[in-house]
Amino acid sequence: MSNAYKSVATFLALVGLYLACTAYATNFARASAGYALFWPAAGLAYAAAIRLGLRWVLLIPVGALLDHLLRERMPWSYVGIATLGDTLSILAGAWIGRRGRVPAYPEFRSAYRMLAGAVVAAVMSAVFGTAAMLVAGMIHEPATIDALVRWSMGNLLGITAVAPALVLFSYRKTQLPSMEPGQIAARKDEQSLWNIALLLSFLLMGWGASEGGRYPLGLSSLPLAVMVWGALRFEPLRTAVAVLLTVTLIGSFAGLGLHGFEPSTQTLDYAMLLSYLCVLSVLPVTLALVVNEGRIATRKLLRRATVDPLSGLPNRPAFETAVRRALANPATPPLALCYFDLDNIKLVNDTASHAAGDALIVGIAGLINASLQEGDALAHFGGDEFALLLHNVSPTISRDRTQTLVRSIEAYRCNWEGRMLNTTASAGVVPFRAGEAEFAGLLSQADAACYTAKEQGGNRVCLAGAMPGDVLDRTVAMRWAVRIREAIDRRAFSLYAQSMLPLHAGLDTGRHFEILLRMHDSDSNKHLTPNYFMPAAERFRLGVSIDRMVVGMTLDWLESHPVEAATISTCAINLCGEALVDEPFIGFVLERLSRSSFPASRICLEITETSAVRDLGRAQRFIDQLRGIGCRFSLDDFGTGFCSFSYLRSLDVDYFKIDGSFVREMHSSPLSAAVVRSITQIAHVLHKQTIAEHSESETLIRALTEQGVDYGQGYAIDRPQPLAEYFARPLAVPRFDTLAVDRLRA
Repeated sequence: MSNAYKSVATFLALVGLYLACTAYATNFARASAGYALFWPAAGLAYAAAIRLGLRWVLLIPVGALLDHLLRERMPWSYVGIATLGDTLSILAGAWIGRRGRVPAYPEFRSAYRMLAGAVVAAVMSAVFGTAAMLVAGMIHEPATIDALVRWSMGNLLGITAVAPALVLFSYRKTQLPSMEPGQIAARKDEQSLWNIALLLSFLLMGWGASEGGRYPLGLSSLPLAVMVWGALRFEPLRTAVAVLLTVTLIGSFAGLGLHGFEPSTQTLDYAMLLSYLCVLSVLPVTLALVVNEGRIATRKLLRRATVDPLSGLPNRPAFETAVRRALANPATPPLALCYFDLDNIKLVNDTASHAAGDALIVGIAGLINASLQEGDALAHFGGDEFALLLHNVSPTISRDRTQTLVRSIEAYRCNWEGRMLNTTASAGVVPFRAGEAEFAGLLSQADAACYTAKEQGGNRVCLAGAMPGDVLDRTVAMRWAVRIREAIDRRAFSLYAQSMLPLHAGLDTGRHFEILLRMHDSDSNKHLTPNYFMPAAERFRLGVSIDRMVVGMTLDWLESHPVEAATISTCAINLCGEALVDEPFIGFVLERLSRSSFPASRICLEITETSAVRDLGRAQRFIDQLRGIGCRFSLDDFGTGFCSFSYLRSLDVDYFKIDGSFVREMHSSPLSAAVVRSITQIAHVLHKQTIAEHSESETLIRALTEQGVDYGQGYAIDRPQPLAEYFARPLAVPRFDTLAVDRLRA
């Protein structure tokens, strides 16, 4: 049905109700002196104008005309003036009631404006109605005050009794619930008892009126008490409907002339009765609205305290409550706590915008939430961290389900302003049973397992306790940080070197090598590779200190060995991402190279692609400052970042160091071979050179040579050696020398 047909049907239905209301008031609620005790048609028209719009006051003239034609015939002068007055008064009152912000749900402030509009409408209508009766000769001037009081009070009661119920009924599908569904269900029995109490109060009022006593109106306090009970416990609509029924019942008793309800012929008594009924209709609804607003405010505060505003998921306190509840129940089946950390969300924030990162987080929250099974609980801890409680799972099942989620996150794509955003996730899983652990310990283990998964490269799942040493506890990481600081202070580090060998003729055949670092472990008396200590160093912001130490140790050694230094064409030193934005570090490198006897032009600083992409502007400023004194630059782990080719013109580097994951899989993966070939071709178009990491076999060396890669680095060429031993050995044989290759193979 179109909107036009719906509007016509609604208008006709309202006109029908308007006619029914006028028929009730004139035939059944007629009080003494010929005036209706209350005029429900005014409340209907007022509610329609408030909720549907001011133009809906047209139902008044249409309804009044039909009422005049179908029923008793009044003087046309009276009908015209009274109808005009009713229309203008409802229009003015509704305009007052609709002023300001239209609330999303009924509230006391809007109800107060509506009540003020109702008073204005009642008074205006009474003025026009009294004038109409005077013009039509229905009353004389001495009865003017009496007519004004009775007309205005009847209209006011009609509006206050009918309009709230209709307005609240129109809000029933849009208003913010003040109670949770569980609370509403829990009050079903109380609602049934309330319905019975309201019905009994009506029966008692009817019994009192039938007995012919003088004070049966006092029994109206019974439904009033029931309505106050409903106002305190239920939604306002229930109270408003009870008010409408109560006033309608009293109006009916008055129309029947039952003792104790029939209005007096005295204006003052009539006004007092109508005032009482107006209070009876206004007070419970007002109380219901105030209580409802309090409940809504409380629910909002509770939601704010327990729900994450970005994702709409429960936050950490709510999740902790759910887990503690499960831990307290010994009958709870096996559980697992999963902790997710998105791997590259900061990169998305820095390259696309924080709004894009938020959109990606919301999408992933929906993805995980859609996978929940009965009993599971998901929470967003803020930022890029999620927690998931899996219900009724074994360790194997919990790992498999978490692994499926990690793969789903990897495959997920978020369209943001024409850009496809994606990320990966690391996850830690802790299986447990109720009564065997505490929440704090479980969360710590899951966080540590997640941290270990990130240490291992991310985009994976680590099961706590699956293997000895599989999870690096926070305290262990802190101990590593202490050991690293002590090693820096004691210079308990050694410099190693690994060659980067030319693969084609025409390239400089001097020594090209990368400085590698080893930390001496006094406990095992071994030299540890960076994968043991660098994760903890980066976590505790020690990367820049290590880089500063490496630069200083390298230059110190080269300056003290001028003969060996003279054979060097390129000495590559790897830098962490933090170094690019650390102004004191940049100043240190500039100062140290400016007073060094080793030429800065032979130093090549390696920066990772992801750290460069994180802030292209600052990365280029870093490059410009050090290139000013002659340093060269290499983009390490090239091919693993986002949109790798889109920013190449923004970074003035000399080498692209192809990530080893592509080099290793060249023979088994056509895609990897194509990536290596594409990177090499683009590098040459940009007049840059390429270096292939993990060149681990002669077969790979030949393939890289055929692809046009400029340099190779890996075990097929040489293994990392202490710096002194590296220079003690002769220079490695260039691989473009085919005779030398044959001799090597022989």
